[in-house]
Amino acid sequence: MTDATESSRTDGAETFLQTTRTSYDAIAKDYAAQFPAGGWHPLDRTLISAFAELVTERGKAPVADLGSGPGHVTGLLDGLGVPAFGVDLSPAMVALARDTYPQLRFHVGSMTSLDLPDATLGGILALYSTIHVPDAHLPTVCAEFHRTLQPGGHALLAFQTSEAPGQMHLPERFGHEIDLDYYWRTPEQITAVLEEAGLELVATVRREPAGEEKRARAFVLARRPDDGT
Repeated sequence: MTDATESSRTDGAETFLQTTRTSYDAIAKDYAAQFPAGGWHPLDRTLISAFAELVTERGKAPVADLGSGPGHVTGLLDGLGVPAFGVDLSPAMVALARDTYPQLRFHVGSMTSLDLPDATLGGILALYSTIHVPDAHLPTVCAEFHRTLQPGGHALLAFQTSEAPGQMHLPERFGHEIDLDYYWRTPEQITAVLEEAGLELVATVRREPAGEEKRARAFVLARRPDDGT
């Protein structure tokens, strides 16, 4: 890779990280009100509970909730006996989470470059947070998952999906001016990137839209192999 290519990718990452950060800072309070704690679909909650069982049966290594938003899923994991902490790109979201769950740890960070040591996480949860990551940067995110997971550790991703990959741009939400890109991916597409990063597929689940949802939901559960590769 040339220096020019590396510089271009770095600049691209900074651009989408900045627009995502400022957009969620603007809508943080409205987002938290729109999606309160306890509003999970029963199947979603069941899958999160299964993830919690998988990671706790291996020990007490911490679990990172990446893209933790207002902290509700981190709180759910804590209630299930998981030593979880939250990481979010938006300082406003992190502030909300700290106010709501003062007993838990939240910090500002990016999935593209986690401020975490190698092989220290028992699990990673990324629910509807990779949807803002452009295709060019998704391999970097998955490589970070592999780097920070302990051998045998699990990662659970959830995202809106469709029959074919797609993209949408939103300039406004909740009455606020924003600059957010959304990427719809298939489970097969996500699985391929995870496997390229060295993780192995455990399961995929797809459910159809419920209530006011407009798109199907997909869950991909993967793990870092026990041999440490």
